[in-house]
Amino acid sequence: MKSMFMQMVIEHMYNRRYAKRSIELYSKWIISFIRFNNNRHPSEMGDKEVEVFLSHLVNAKNVAPATQASALNALAFLYRDILERPLSCELNFVSSRRQAKLPVVLTKEEVVSLFEQIPANLKLPISLLYGSGLRLMEAVRLRVKDIDFDYNAIRIWDGKGGKHRIVTLAAELKPALTRQIAMVENFLAADLENPKYAGVYLPHRLRLKYKNAPRELGWHYLFSSSRLSVDPENKRVRRHHIDESSIQKAIRNTAKACDIKKKVTPHTLRHSFATHLLQSGADIRTVQTQLGHSDVKTTQIYTHVLQQGAQGVVSPLSRVLK
Repeated sequence: MKSMFMQMVIEHMYNRRYAKRSIELYSKWIISFIRFNNNRHPSEMGDKEVEVFLSHLVNAKNVAPATQASALNALAFLYRDILERPLSCELNFVSSRRQAKLPVVLTKEEVVSLFEQIPANLKLPISLLYGSGLRLMEAVRLRVKDIDFDYNAIRIWDGKGGKHRIVTLAAELKPALTRQIAMVENFLAADLENPKYAGVYLPHRLRLKYKNAPRELGWHYLFSSSRLSVDPENKRVRRHHIDESSIQKAIRNTAKACDIKKKVTPHTLRHSFATHLLQSGADIRTVQTQLGHSDVKTTQIYTHVLQQGAQGVVSPLSRVLK
């Protein structure tokens, strides 16, 4: 049970139309900050306590720069929007210098082995991670209307950084996608018979613009949950998308069953998509566009993967042992 203060913070974020994931993340960091300071109320604290907390995340937990930045954003929101006492612009804390991890990439043979054993009910969304280079949440949040069969494309709305993009769709997935959409249509037909059904969730600005959209097929999640649920924002009955943790678990367990020694996550399939696309002759700008990277330098990490080891530099030992 959250405190009255945290309930007020969460309600404020809902009223300000924050994304559900942002609400969860900000709540987590605010609670962590309060607990770190022996449950003192944030109004009794300020810059000094925030600096100590952010430094602790680096010194004791060795968090990545993005993780520390996420914590700072949550606390900046807390003091600016809730307590109306903005933090100083010159906070003095230990900044994370942890290097980003190198991408783990599967071989094409490992990809084949993985897909041979992936659970049938999750094979389609997992296929999109590798076939279109989608992030996990981009895949589970797809709406029916985002699939463009005519142009073999998928439209991604509000991806990382709030960016939109169009990615390729493997033609081989069209039959499975057609069956998936038919299943969503069956769900919708049954849901519309339910007097409590309020339609699919839409962000507030879309909800106001398209009044009938929550009950239209095109706006429903492509990978709809098999069960109805209650929207925490307004307590209405809706059909949400599948739980992303089911995909994470399926990939992890299947990789283990295939005896793949690498650490395999949903993002590994995105890394593999980019690397294999480059291997097939695609230029770096094309890969950048498909992945939705703002800076080509982010995409260049995959060229480094190809240039190292057996695919690039020849070891001197190989020449000696010829």
